[in-house]
Amino acid sequence: MSGSTQISSPEQLRTLLSSSRIVVVNFYNEWNPACKTISPVYDQLAASLARPNVVSFAKVNAEQQTQIAQSYGATSPPLFVIFKNGNQVSKFTGTNPQQLSDNIKKLAAEVESGEGGFGEASGSSGGSGGWRGASLPRGYTDVTDQVDVRGLDLLNSDSEFGGVRTLFDTTKPSSAGKGKAAGESKKDWVESDVDEQLMLYLPFTSNLKVHTIQITSFPPKADDDDDDEVPLRPKTIHLYTNRQHNLGFEEAEDIAPTQTFELNPSDWDENTGTAKLELRFVKFQNVYSLVLFVVDGDGDGEKTRIDRIRIIGESGEKREMGKLEKVGGDE
Repeated sequence: MSGSTQISSPEQLRTLLSSSRIVVVNFYNEWNPACKTISPVYDQLAASLARPNVVSFAKVNAEQQTQIAQSYGATSPPLFVIFKNGNQVSKFTGTNPQQLSDNIKKLAAEVESGEGGFGEASGSSGGSGGWRGASLPRGYTDVTDQVDVRGLDLLNSDSEFGGVRTLFDTTKPSSAGKGKAAGESKKDWVESDVDEQLMLYLPFTSNLKVHTIQITSFPPKADDDDDDEVPLRPKTIHLYTNRQHNLGFEEAEDIAPTQTFELNPSDWDENTGTAKLELRFVKFQNVYSLVLFVVDGDGDGEKTRIDRIRIIGESGEKREMGKLEKVGGDE
């Protein structure tokens, strides 16, 4: 009988969130009659549904672990928070055993059905809870939900394809693992327009420690007679931190990037079409915005393609929207 884990520190909870695809957390108070009423139901679900590194159950004493409780607004236990791939997907209070059971069993059923098609070995998953094309580094979570989509800006994108928000869609890319015709009816990706370059501005709703950026690209396989028409995967990528707006292409030439990547074909996962940009973590400790500049593509074509982007790291203090205070200054 697997049961649930008693959480004794924020670090322990972060580790659990990064190591299990689904995590259900029960915030409780020992003296609360409502908590005592729902506790046997929760324990029964934990005993029957828990699976190591797939579906995990945890308990947090809201009075003893005040830092964790405040982070999730657990002021009126019993409170249940459900995470999928490190992202909060459900939150509810009360003692309704049917609501608790239905919410947990729904997500567990998705795992059992193998929704997403990429299996657990690569750490990727599908469905509306948050598709991801690569595993999480130990101790870190998917913080893509901290992207302020209202402030996104993408330069040199072809308007015939998905808009900039498509890059942060939580669903599996329509072309994932398919051939050339995949996704033609649903162009849920981004392609460059007049040349290979793309310039993406990502503001965040909180200051982040960014560990890894996962980029997914699923260009169709080229035919000999139309190689120039097939988009490329990104090759050279420059990253800039803490800019207050997007850079222009000419401006970027005069500014030293925080870090540069040169991607090779071997860097892209064959099944998920995803490459991992592992950052020099010391330079990405207090980040409120990123500029991602795709300088060129890997091949002789004239356009580059990106299907999804995921940001992996730790989220910190929430920022006041509309106030772009400098954090360490622009470099």
